[in-house]
Amino acid sequence: MKTVIRSALCASFLFSAAALAEMSQNTVMVGGAAMYPSKNIVENAMNSKDHTTLVAAVKAAGLVDTLQGPGPFTVFAPTNAAFAKLSMGTVDTLLKPENKSKLTAVLTYHVVAGKYDMKALEKKVKQGHGRAELKTVNGASLWVMQNGPHNLQLKDNQGNVANISTYDVQQKNGAIDVIDTVLMP
Repeated sequence: MKTVIRSALCASFLFSAAALAEMSQNTVMVGGAAMYPSKNIVENAMNSKDHTTLVAAVKAAGLVDTLQGPGPFTVFAPTNAAFAKLSMGTVDTLLKPENKSKLTAVLTYHVVAGKYDMKALEKKVKQGHGRAELKTVNGASLWVMQNGPHNLQLKDNQGNVANISTYDVQQKNGAIDVIDTVLMP
């Protein structure tokens, strides 16, 4: 009986230690969920209640496998509220199968090859005298601008400006920065 109790206690301890190790990672809360650096971009985004529209769009565009790949990628992730700011019907139209190429173009405009944390983006902006150009995965340019100390914004080809509300959410295959506006190529 003592052996069974010791085994149960050991198993309980090991399970608790594993759970503690995962929780002690440099997690950031996004959309009410912890984002774990040991998980990939898609695994973490799926847990954020603020990114359900983005996750649905990634699935509709067939980009899940790509964003689960090795990367590294920096994803500027629009929230549900960002998608809600688009003209009425835009999201529904983009999610239709016949508009997959347009949806893919919009989504890949939010992804940059490489892992850029805030310090790296600020350095590029400083080198560019207040503005830095990034090439997105879809091939179009996106601009990063300084908006006060420790505050960066993104500007798209149509002049829309997105604020980064959460920086440097580390992922196994890159980083996510949460933004408040959907960027358009």
